[in-house]
Amino acid sequence: ECILSGIMSVNGKKVLHMDRNPYYGGESASITPLEDLYKRFKIPGAPPSSMGRGRDWNVDLIPKFLMANGQLVKMLLYTEVTRYLDFKVTEGSFVYKGGKIYKVPSTEAEALASSLMGLFEKRRFRKFLVYVANFDENDARTFEGVDPKKTAMREVYKKFDLGQDVIDFTGHALALYRTDDYLDQPCSETINRIKLYSESLARYGKSPYLYPLYGLGELPQGFARLSAIYGGTYMLNKPIEEIIVQNGKVIGVKSEGEIARCKQLICDPSYVKDRVEKVGQVIRVICILSHPIKNTNDANSCQIIIPQNQVNRKSDIYVCMISSAHNVAAQGKYIAIVSTTVETKEPEKEIRPALELLEPIEQKFVSISDLLVPKDLGTESQIFISRTYDATTHFETTCDDIKDIYKRMTGSEFDFEEMKRKKNDIYGED
Repeated sequence: ECILSGIMSVNGKKVLHMDRNPYYGGESASITPLEDLYKRFKIPGAPPSSMGRGRDWNVDLIPKFLMANGQLVKMLLYTEVTRYLDFKVTEGSFVYKGGKIYKVPSTEAEALASSLMGLFEKRRFRKFLVYVANFDENDARTFEGVDPKKTAMREVYKKFDLGQDVIDFTGHALALYRTDDYLDQPCSETINRIKLYSESLARYGKSPYLYPLYGLGELPQGFARLSAIYGGTYMLNKPIEEIIVQNGKVIGVKSEGEIARCKQLICDPSYVKDRVEKVGQVIRVICILSHPIKNTNDANSCQIIIPQNQVNRKSDIYVCMISSAHNVAAQGKYIAIVSTTVETKEPEKEIRPALELLEPIEQKFVSISDLLVPKDLGTESQIFISRTYDATTHFETTCDDIKDIYKRMTGSEFDFEEMKRKKNDIYGED
């Protein structure tokens, strides 16, 4: 919503942005001080003194990293919102195999030294990666007999004779699929995802992920500032009493007895419970640790992916870990957030393999959220509803949703050029 209000303002629309919360970012806020997190999760008593100063904490409710070459970074660069943020590269990506974690190789040298694969498998995998890097949908000479629109990814793996373990880590730690459904779909999407991973990795070398200092809550604030520079108005702590619809079309929003009139409305599912449907659930567990995660080479930030096959599930389990190095926790403290799509009646049991990697855990905060999606496209009502954040650990699906809402609102395809700060703006910053 903040990104869209920023883009719409740059496009010359009159934007009023209201939030019932006292902080920016709604569901994807970073909570500070730590006392507020304890209250939010109804944990009795104050945080122990061993947790340091409460205001040194900025805890994300929804863990995600940014792909260095991904869509959100493009949005930040084009709008120049980068000037309000500082990023750090995440120190490594790890994958779980047979109860242990291994670093996802990030260079050829690492791939050759990695114990994830045997020697011959490494050669075949390298051939596969070279093939992916050269693959160009507009140049049939790079296909080698593969049809990007028809050949299933399963066939491409077979062509390079890759074994199940390598398929697991390629599909889940590089292409970042949460399930194995992709194996029977046309391969072009998977190849593009592996390309995005490799290109993102090539930018900084340690991992393909970036993370903003002071937490993800900085992102919505940055875009809210962009909107304000272009004449948008932002109101925090603003209760929404009613969305007013006339003849099936939105005409305004009532708040504290007043009506703000509008032609179009963007909101998240929590504001319009009757216009969304539930398609699943996500469990997230925020864990506070006093130590880096074992076998990660004492990394101060990392991602761990537990592919579903390894733990007899349908969807992957993710761990995102950040620490005091990112100004989100007190000195010497680490925050690890586990998330996955719920599959059973006992979600906490489902994430046990991940929690075991994090022991000893000082404090846990558990949340189970419904995954909600809009029932219609909003073309009639002009109410455009975003989808709930899924379990993925990066912003690619969120950006797809932004582009989709943009298209439904304006009738035209999302164009990054449209987001560029106009050179001769009336509202400018020095």
